[in-house]
Amino acid sequence: MAQRFPADFDGIVSAVPAINFTGLQAAGARNGIALMGNGWLSPAKVKTLHKAVLDGCDTLDGLADGIVSRYGACRAAFDPKKLHCPDGRDSDNCLTDAEIAAVEAIHSPYVFSFPLANGVTSFPAYNYGGEDQPGGMVAWITGSKPPVYPLSSVEDQGRLWYFGSGFVRYFIAGDPNFDPRKFRPEDFRPRVEHISALMDSTDPDLSRFAARGGKLILKENMSDHAISPFNAVAYYKSMVDKLGQTSVDSFIRFYVTPGANHGGGGVSSVDGTALPQGVDLLDAIDSWADRGIAPGALVQFAQDPKPPFAVTASRPMCRYPQWPRYMGGPPKDVASFSCVGESD
Repeated sequence: MAQRFPADFDGIVSAVPAINFTGLQAAGARNGIALMGNGWLSPAKVKTLHKAVLDGCDTLDGLADGIVSRYGACRAAFDPKKLHCPDGRDSDNCLTDAEIAAVEAIHSPYVFSFPLANGVTSFPAYNYGGEDQPGGMVAWITGSKPPVYPLSSVEDQGRLWYFGSGFVRYFIAGDPNFDPRKFRPEDFRPRVEHISALMDSTDPDLSRFAARGGKLILKENMSDHAISPFNAVAYYKSMVDKLGQTSVDSFIRFYVTPGANHGGGGVSSVDGTALPQGVDLLDAIDSWADRGIAPGALVQFAQDPKPPFAVTASRPMCRYPQWPRYMGGPPKDVASFSCVGESD
């Protein structure tokens, strides 16, 4: 709406937006193909992957809480090859060569050989962290059973393979019998370009929206396995490149929630307690758009589901590229954390 209808809204909250729809679906198909056959990670293997990610990344933020809060440093700290099965002996506690190759594919960008709408040439890699969460990697990427074609039940398949293979067949090829395993975007370039222009929300020039006083809050969940969270990061960076940081800061706030899945929820892998996720973004955008009060770091809460809905934990929701560093004190108290950047 901010890109195409900039006069329609004074304030917009956009949470986990698809943005690069064409790239998302193509990457979903690619990931499904990578997981076929010997590349598939069973739910037990996903748990093994998640444990190894936590071993490498959990304490980078100063607290062993089962949440990867220092999300920008995890890729450098974790290498899936560390899980390689010794002497070719397979088990649920290690990964084979084919499984490692699949993990590396999922955590690599999907690159097009030609530009999509607004000059975009890739869809970002997926993040590490939150793999075994409810609504995590099994639900969206690996599935409860190996991906196949022709497709089996949607309950068995990773949703992104289900969606991505359908996108290839119906949106691009226009043929329900087209084999998505043979898809090469360059073979369908005019159609891919047409769909990208129609569906993708990647235009970084929000100057018309800004000129009339519009305000935008963008939110991303860093353990989202439905849409790579770096998708929103890439779009935010493109706005900064186009408009400049000072201009972007005057009308945009970009927040991230480490550890949260696509729907914003999640639990600690240490004690199973709910991740602080409640935040009133409507109040934040209303205060900004109507009263000129620009939001800073916000606070997210976890609450008892029963009346009187007591707050059980709180944590800062930092502006990108900052993340919540644990500074000491009660780990369920927002005052024990500080939003910092990589150079702090």
